[in-house]
Amino acid sequence: MAATPALKFVRSVWTSFLESSGLEPRLLQNLKLTHAEPGKVSFELAVEKQHTNRLGILHGGTIASMVDLGGSLAVASKGLYSTGVSTDINVTYLASGGPVGNKVRAEVTCDKFGKTLAFTSVKFWNEKDEVFARGSHTKYVKLAWEDKNNIVGQLSPEFVKK
Repeated sequence: MAATPALKFVRSVWTSFLESSGLEPRLLQNLKLTHAEPGKVSFELAVEKQHTNRLGILHGGTIASMVDLGGSLAVASKGLYSTGVSTDINVTYLASGGPVGNKVRAEVTCDKFGKTLAFTSVKFWNEKDEVFARGSHTKYVKLAWEDKNNIVGQLSPEFVKK
């Protein structure tokens, strides 16, 4: 199955994070993007030792980092290459993501996408198919609209229908 234009673009933004950021290449380098369409991104991560706390289960900080990254990738799925800066991140922990070897899945949506702010939300599932965490991430995107690598028009519903 061929990758959608949104998935190709989000993967290019993810590659940029891996090449340019300090945190994501160290913590989330094995995160796998599984789906993207305008306004929605899905990914999965196999839990490794570096993702765990001293109890040997998925660390809350790793989950918070995935909320941060996921919000950025959801913004990218709307066509912004520069994904703005965080103004607010919230995480609610409901259950365990599991120990090393477990695979966690996430689905992120861009709930509102404006000229100044973008609001995203994420749900995480563990191997028992339980929602174990949920989060929200608000991004200031006003300056991101100026990036020459943006493809917002190409991912708009009007363009995709052509």
